[in-house]
Amino acid sequence: MTIESKKNIFVELGKFLSQFSEAENKQREDVQGNTVFFDSFVNLIQLSQSHNGWYTPEQVHYAVQSWATALTEENLNQWLSMYSFDKVKSKRIALILAGNIPLVGFHDFLCVLITGHDVLVKTSSNDQHLLPFLAKYLIHIAPELAEKITFTEGKLENFDAVIATGSNNTARYFEYYFKDKPSIIRKNRNSVAVLNGEETKEQLIALGEDIFRYFGLGCRNVSKLFVPKGYVFDSFFEAMFEYQDVIHYEKYANNYDYNKAVFLMSNFQLLDNGFLTIKEDNSYASPISSVFYEYYDALPEVEKKLQKDSDQIQCIVSNNLIKNSTTFGQSQQPKLWDYADNIDTISFLLIT
Repeated sequence: MTIESKKNIFVELGKFLSQFSEAENKQREDVQGNTVFFDSFVNLIQLSQSHNGWYTPEQVHYAVQSWATALTEENLNQWLSMYSFDKVKSKRIALILAGNIPLVGFHDFLCVLITGHDVLVKTSSNDQHLLPFLAKYLIHIAPELAEKITFTEGKLENFDAVIATGSNNTARYFEYYFKDKPSIIRKNRNSVAVLNGEETKEQLIALGEDIFRYFGLGCRNVSKLFVPKGYVFDSFFEAMFEYQDVIHYEKYANNYDYNKAVFLMSNFQLLDNGFLTIKEDNSYASPISSVFYEYYDALPEVEKKLQKDSDQIQCIVSNNLIKNSTTFGQSQQPKLWDYADNIDTISFLLIT
């Protein structure tokens, strides 16, 4: 398969995904495979919460629409124009996927297939249905992919390289187990926002999207705020009230009650608005329903700290206060060329 034919296949997938949104699911006549797959995907989205309580239809639709937006001819051309695929020798790449947010492993899956390799996928127990469904759709419109895509629930065997995503604990296991294979091993990371107190209400509301999307379970969700000394949180909390309905989701509400109780029993000082607690803390990883914050005197000290801790940071959100930071509200809308952990997956696959 040529790189052009592979791009066209994923453009078709993008068209298929574009039909599904929280507002409506509407078939388009120019989309392949609708007769076989449209109704089934509608049903899968509705059933996703029964497979994983965090995968509400709203969150799955958001993930689907994000990929529909990404998988356009323009985006694929811009992304892949940076590479040469002339000398790729097909190998078998194993993927060990996370399951914290819907379709979180799709980018790795896309990278392996677009570079011409075969993919051996071990899904997370938390996300066992969405990616296999999309793989079946791809095989339906491009039957030649059938021999290039394998899912397994057992031990990974007969592969040439591996991309594995997990916690810091599982990463140590991965590093030992795959020490003789070319690998990308991803660990825990978190995202932060840097504020200066001059943000508009609209910007703070957009920051709420970075905090609450996927209930805060993604590595690109903001879990920590850096604020100037003397910062008053009134405007922040006022903006966060746009997301107060999050407390109506039982799993989120249970986490809010539990984590708030733990903080209070430990005599920590909290600010609380009834569905979100914020706590002064030097750590990056806050529990679900909570955001940590840290005061700063000057922005250069924040930049220095974030550079020093770059191996713990996935994404920085700000109003252009920090170099290469992401705009408020966009942390869960990465481009195809925004690689996890800033490791260029395509380059790794081209030299593997």
